[in-house]
Amino acid sequence: MTLSWNEIKERAVKFSKDWENTCNESAEAQSFLVEFFNVFGISRRKVGTFEYKVKKLDDHDGYIDMIWKGTIVIEMKSQGKNLDKAFQQAKAYLQRLKQHELPKYILVSDFENFRLFDIEEDKETSFKLKDFVKHVQLFGFIAGYQKRTYKEEDPVNIEAAYLMGKLHDAIKDAGYTGHELEKYLVRLLFCLFAEDTTIFEKHAFQEYIENKTNEDGTDLGLHIAQIFQVLNTPPEKRQNTLDESLATFPYINGHLFEEQLSFASFNAKMRQALLECCYLDWSKISPAIFGSMFQSIMNPDERRNLGAHYTSEKNILKVIKPLFLDKLWAEYEKIKNNRKQLREFHNKIANLRFLDPACGCGNFLVITYREIRELEFAVIKQMNFIDDKVYGQQVLDVRMLFLVEVDKYFGIEYGDFATQVAQVAMWMIDHQMNMKAAWVFGKYFARIPLTKSAHIIQGNALEIDWDKLLDIDKTVEIHAKEADIIVRSDVEEPIAHYGKVKLVVEHYQIVDQSTLSDNSNSVKFNYIIGNPPFIGKKEQNISQKSDMEFIFNGIKGAGVLDYVSAWYIKAAQYLQKYNINDTNTEFKTQVAFVSTNSIAQGEQIGILWNTMFNHYKIKIHFAHRTFKWSNEAKGNAAVHVVIIGFSNFDISEKLIYEYDDIKGEPHEIKAKNINPYLIDAIELCILKRSHPICNVPKMTEGITPLDNGILSFSEDKYLEFIKQEPASKKWFKPWITGHSFINQYKQYCLWLIGIQPEEIRSMPFLAKKIKQVKEFRENSKSSQQFAKTPWLFRETTIAKQYIIIPKTSSENRKYIPMGFIEDAITSSSSLMINDAEIYHFGILTSLMHMSWVRYICGRLKSDFRYSKDIVYNNFPWPENPTDKQKDAIERAAQKVLEARAKYPNSNLAALYDPLVMPPELTKAHNELDKAVDLAYRSQSFPNETKRIEFLFELYDKYTAGLFAEKEKMKK
Repeated sequence: MTLSWNEIKERAVKFSKDWENTCNESAEAQSFLVEFFNVFGISRRKVGTFEYKVKKLDDHDGYIDMIWKGTIVIEMKSQGKNLDKAFQQAKAYLQRLKQHELPKYILVSDFENFRLFDIEEDKETSFKLKDFVKHVQLFGFIAGYQKRTYKEEDPVNIEAAYLMGKLHDAIKDAGYTGHELEKYLVRLLFCLFAEDTTIFEKHAFQEYIENKTNEDGTDLGLHIAQIFQVLNTPPEKRQNTLDESLATFPYINGHLFEEQLSFASFNAKMRQALLECCYLDWSKISPAIFGSMFQSIMNPDERRNLGAHYTSEKNILKVIKPLFLDKLWAEYEKIKNNRKQLREFHNKIANLRFLDPACGCGNFLVITYREIRELEFAVIKQMNFIDDKVYGQQVLDVRMLFLVEVDKYFGIEYGDFATQVAQVAMWMIDHQMNMKAAWVFGKYFARIPLTKSAHIIQGNALEIDWDKLLDIDKTVEIHAKEADIIVRSDVEEPIAHYGKVKLVVEHYQIVDQSTLSDNSNSVKFNYIIGNPPFIGKKEQNISQKSDMEFIFNGIKGAGVLDYVSAWYIKAAQYLQKYNINDTNTEFKTQVAFVSTNSIAQGEQIGILWNTMFNHYKIKIHFAHRTFKWSNEAKGNAAVHVVIIGFSNFDISEKLIYEYDDIKGEPHEIKAKNINPYLIDAIELCILKRSHPICNVPKMTEGITPLDNGILSFSEDKYLEFIKQEPASKKWFKPWITGHSFINQYKQYCLWLIGIQPEEIRSMPFLAKKIKQVKEFRENSKSSQQFAKTPWLFRETTIAKQYIIIPKTSSENRKYIPMGFIEDAITSSSSLMINDAEIYHFGILTSLMHMSWVRYICGRLKSDFRYSKDIVYNNFPWPENPTDKQKDAIERAAQKVLEARAKYPNSNLAALYDPLVMPPELTKAHNELDKAVDLAYRSQSFPNETKRIEFLFELYDKYTAGLFAEKEKMKK
């Protein structure tokens, strides 16, 4: 069994005294190291080799005093010898070691002086033998203890996933596939992790494979099956003739090894692949990161971008910190000096229940559990600080101190393999936190056998009743108010003293949950979290569309919604069911989801959030505005997302996290109210509208040819065509798409309105084009009605002059490039405003309008996706501007056009590139922005937030009037 730190420290003191007068390397070095390892309860024979032969750089033989392959190299010298030289000697040996043999540490010593070099951290620590006990925790890796800082891009996670991928392929190629392969790999993962983290004896799994199985691998499958069987058998039920090497493996339980699997047949290559996995230090694996990587090994396409498929810890914290973690820490700070309140708080956090209804490999649950355990550490330490007056007695079981366990964490996952990985990931993080508890409190702590598990359910979260998951957790409940034996401040036992930390043991009675009040947090999930699938309406498969129809039954227009929106409705239904009877908001369920930012933009808002607000009475508590949901892994694909925290009750302090740069860090803004556009403004949902709310010219779509590109031409193709058929030239007009307008390259189209049949017959090349269009339309169901007039576009009317606005424009531009067009045909990739004046151009190309665009329009990835029905028709124009104000806008707008004209060789993409926008154009726009601001109110707006808040108020004013008129007309 792994030794506690207290016992290790006692052994360290004895070791120092026993060896204080030793000085001769050749006579004493091996005995010295044998007893050194014994300090940590480790047999040197099981992990290390004395006098390990290596070839030096000069090809002469050299001998490492002791090597523990993959962990540490030790060089001993007689007292007084040069340790710098010893270190250089050890480093030289490393160059001839195999990759898996390379150590993480180098230790050199002359019996009196120690120098430990941490190779990975590039850190050296020196101390005397008499001070060994003060530095003994540096050697925690020997006993299996190790302080770890998990990095999002720690290469060990990627290396581990690659090795597991290699093993997966080898086993799969042998014909072992499907569910059994997935289960087999998960079990192997647990064994690899267990032997590096004190669950198994150090390297027990690796040594068994190396020493007990044939090198050709033919018997390896049988031996692994035996190990799995032993891990599933309590010691008292094992045969007394069991091989000693097998008997050392502990009973695991947790149903991990319960299912009977077929034997896997191995060969030498497969055996070596498994041993390569064993050589890695699995104690460094982050369950939150590795789970998703491990899942991706099952898909060769995903494996090429390994590391791109996990959710970074930083992003997970953006969800859980404002939802509950910050509040819990604030509560702890407030009550930490009151022992009774602190005890109740400890009980409270131990009974919080968390659900991730799209949990994948469990990374949200893993990080949540870790953070709650960190809070529990603080509580336990603080309770002992309060009870400093009582001190020095022993506690029988340190586990009594820790109340937070994995069985309060729930997940739903569609995939079988991910479900299994999530289950093991939760056990892994639990054990890592128990190891940290042992590090902090000095007492070995492991929850083996696994008697409690996170509840990870495989299934469709949109079909499952979430509350049914709690049926397995409703039989008993720990509750402080029903405590049987509670240690109060006036009671002096039981108390434990471990090292410098004094521990207080709390005993809580297990009570029937039916005795608890309706307001208890024990009957439902306290927090629902996660990042449901990022699937747009076009990417949804038949099953997912069916899910959407089931969830949005009867809600008009729901077909345009992203798949994630179904989780919002499902969560709102849960809130409506379980929060209604709670009078104390502390016990009300709260939710936070990561979502594609499209649910906070464009037409989706009117459908989703109208339902959320009006039917389910949802209030948004906090929100992260658009940012890139990504990690730094090579090849990863960033998704633009928002985070929305909500419930069906209101709170006074709401928070908005705003990003000046969507790749950067947010700053926090306190808000009175958060609307679905994620700004501090009134709750409203802007719906599609067929006509403008103000008295302005109508906006129309550009022309749709329905010609499969047959009647449109690049400049080169146009010149080639009229060269072949000169008579066709008069029938060509400039053809402008959104892209060609912004980048200002020439295109042409055949605009054949008014052409006579004889003219077509006289131009065979033109006739051939028309025939091709006819054939295309006849073969297309949506275009067949236009096959009778194949020389005409679907629309045939266009104004002589109009304002063009490209539908799609880069988010990086401060303004959407737009302008006036004459005698040209604009495609449906742009919008047109006929009969527009320069005043209208001035308003639309101002920051005031752009503020509206940024919040209201939909997005194509992160680019603006302008629309007439949502953006233009709902835009609040200035209310009754004076002639003077209109004149100022027109003059400023003219200066913008004149500034553009000074750069005839630059297209609009270059002119509106924020890095190279000409000073004259910038100045002209600044003047225009000021003129437009003053048409709305008497002073300019200091920032975009104030502009959009003002526009929402104005929109509410305008539309309230419209609705009142409609009601009057009905009467």
